[in-house]
Amino acid sequence: MALQGLFARKPIRQILSETQTHKPQLRRGLGRWHLTALGIGAIIGAGIFAATGSAIAGDAVRPGAGPAIVISFLLTAVTCGFAALCYAEFAAMVPITGSAYTYAYASLGELVAWIIGWDLILEYAVGNIAVAISWSGYFREFLGNFGWHIPPWLGIDYRSAHEAAASLAQGIANPSIVYAASALTEAPHAFGIPLIINLPALGIVALLTAILVHGIETSATTNSIMVLVKVGIVLFFIAVGAIFIDPHNYVSHGGFAPNGFEGISAAAAIIFFSYIGFDAVSTAAEEAYNPQRDMPFAIVMSLTICTALYILAAVVMTGMAPWDRLGTSEPMLTAFTLSGGNPALLAVAKFVVSLGAVIAMTTVLLVFQLGQSRIFFAMARDGLLPPWATKVHPRFHTPYVTTIVTGICVASCAAFADIAEVIDLTNIGTLFAFALVAAGVLVLRYIDPERQRPYRTPLVPFVPLAGILSCGYLMLQLPALTWERFVIWLGAGLVLYFLYGYRRSSLRNAAAGDKC
Repeated sequence: MALQGLFARKPIRQILSETQTHKPQLRRGLGRWHLTALGIGAIIGAGIFAATGSAIAGDAVRPGAGPAIVISFLLTAVTCGFAALCYAEFAAMVPITGSAYTYAYASLGELVAWIIGWDLILEYAVGNIAVAISWSGYFREFLGNFGWHIPPWLGIDYRSAHEAAASLAQGIANPSIVYAASALTEAPHAFGIPLIINLPALGIVALLTAILVHGIETSATTNSIMVLVKVGIVLFFIAVGAIFIDPHNYVSHGGFAPNGFEGISAAAAIIFFSYIGFDAVSTAAEEAYNPQRDMPFAIVMSLTICTALYILAAVVMTGMAPWDRLGTSEPMLTAFTLSGGNPALLAVAKFVVSLGAVIAMTTVLLVFQLGQSRIFFAMARDGLLPPWATKVHPRFHTPYVTTIVTGICVASCAAFADIAEVIDLTNIGTLFAFALVAAGVLVLRYIDPERQRPYRTPLVPFVPLAGILSCGYLMLQLPALTWERFVIWLGAGLVLYFLYGYRRSSLRNAAAGDKC
């Protein structure tokens, strides 16, 4: 019986009823375009502005896709498309904050719901750590346009500084490595330890946490403005970069696909980070005016718009410069540098793109901070996390405690963590969540076929099965070390569940009371 209780499902009717009677409630203030902007805000960020470079050129452990990065973007878009169609069915049917966690509770049971809720921390909180670190790098570059320079020991993390110093010792040097390594020599010391902290990363997370505590309307309006700006800047890169395209770059240095399908697949696993975020729309379901109609629209529309922008940007980027020289953390800026165009125009273009990167990643940070706090809120409402996580601000009607806790954790880790250690972990966690959502659609269609579905995933069972298989394929492209860390993370989550959530579960305790 205990084992059966682990997979007890919470009926959708009960989920909706508890949400309507739970006090206090979140405030509804989002329309379909606010929701679409949340999706675009979460998707366009560090992935296209940073991760694309290593996907194109490859690195020490993975071959690059070269100009065939366009195919990689299409493969990843198809994978995300399958998942998006599954998310859309759940988002319309269960318009509750909590995203995939809530969907799993309704279809696959409590234990799977806990696993996916714990797993989503990798997408939102851990992913935000990577974005905050990348934001800090672009922010330093942006300030450099005005002659303002952040001291290295306040603009980099301790581990990156040591790795940069090791690279210099091996004769590997570029401006970024020199900057990071100098943190060790310039930093003040306490008890013989250099005091190194990524202050911009910490600061931006703290600022956005305050905005999110203030209210969903303020957050959504701020996000919508930044989304319009950053989409305009991506279009600016496409338009200006097209002037400098040299068709020879598409076929030189090994041809269009220099490393074949192996390079295309490896790149697809990397640039998956560029697509993470469309599912963040579903975490705001309780704050939408008409979630049954607007959630599917926003999820699919945000993914479609971003895919089109990504493909155009990839075509332009690989046409501007040799693909094997784009493997930097700022591939768009590198493409302009290598294009050999008019110096004045290139200077303006690089300034605009660096500004765009700062804005783009700010919106990602905002939406992911919003999403993580809402998932914690939903889990606590079910008794799987402590009651303090359900507290709503009396004035702003936001889950302010979970928002602040998330902000503190992300800011602290971003101040000291190394970006390379979190991106792959974010990818594998998100792919796993997507696969479980697709499985949930299949299960719920079988056990509750008569349930009213305002939006129905087309071509079931093909779409959910294709989503599961494509997500699994991309997961297999990730390094073995990432799998080891993922298993450890899930193991830690299970320990926490059996120590607290299993005993405090509202669903389990209610069932026990009924039996008594």
